[in-house]
Amino acid sequence: MTTSHESAPPRFGFLRLIAVYKIAKVLLLLGASYGVFRLRDASILSRVYQWASTLPSGLEHDVVKQGLGWFSGLSSRRIDQLGLGTLFYATIFAVEGVGLWMRRRWAEWLTILITASLIPLEIWELLHRPTWGKATLLIANTAIVWYLIIQLRAGRTHLVQGA
Repeated sequence: MTTSHESAPPRFGFLRLIAVYKIAKVLLLLGASYGVFRLRDASILSRVYQWASTLPSGLEHDVVKQGLGWFSGLSSRRIDQLGLGTLFYATIFAVEGVGLWMRRRWAEWLTILITASLIPLEIWELLHRPTWGKATLLIANTAIVWYLIIQLRAGRTHLVQGA
């Protein structure tokens, strides 16, 4: 006879993988938010411009300069909104990740809702500015939604049959 501590159902391994993916997003968003708030300081922005000027000509140089140009044109209020929006998404992803790690059904539903709601934006972005990274993100998020829907439907069927 096995106990629940000895072996978790196979689906739990996938939930943990999705949870780790969500927590990785949290860490990236927290780093981005920190960077946004730090770039409000003119001396930091100046140092980033100096660093960018040392980059060799090429894609990295162009991307950094374009990003800095866009960012330096933002008002202080807009920077705050951007930083707070990034923190908001980090909070949502943290709730999803922790809930999935703890095997909570509500977290599966929340993950489906949030992830599926972002897929149309990811498609639009991919169509207008395609990159391999965007395509990979779209595939990963679509797979997560598909997997969780299948699992929730299977769990509901199992509950109905067991009643």
